[in-house]
Amino acid sequence: MPTNALPQTAGSVRTILALDLGTATGWAIRGYDGLITSGTVSFRPGRYDGGGMRYLRFTNWLTELDRLSGPVEAIYFEEVRRHAGTDASHVYGGLMATLTAWAELRGIPYQGVPVGTIKLHATGKGNASKQAMIDAARARGFHPADDNEADAIAILLWALESKGGLG
Repeated sequence: MPTNALPQTAGSVRTILALDLGTATGWAIRGYDGLITSGTVSFRPGRYDGGGMRYLRFTNWLTELDRLSGPVEAIYFEEVRRHAGTDASHVYGGLMATLTAWAELRGIPYQGVPVGTIKLHATGKGNASKQAMIDAARARGFHPADDNEADAIAILLWALESKGGLG
């Protein structure tokens, strides 16, 4: 459990951010007004970027999202235990470290949610395909551009409907 423990229920929090961390990060946010917005943002390094630029851009993006849609009161992210490759693992670890440090500095509680938990909640299958996740989001009335956005939507819906795993 992180230092910043989550409130008793996700439903008691107004602004919740859900993230599928990666070079193409999927995001979904339920604002203080109850409106859910989602998308995908790229943190692919530019040709002349140093190794840490993607993490600085991620920090700036989080700060701007918090300023425009927040304040963010809780963060849920996909907790990945196995990666297809070393590079993906390094990017995920760097983004997760950046996210958790950013949240700690602001006193925002955060929680990782296992991939199987998210897939099971969204589709009824813990090993659902990327397309199944997109289809599940569409069945709920969302229009994800890709599987990253669909996963972020699924994480947010899990947090809201399971009260952050407590329901």
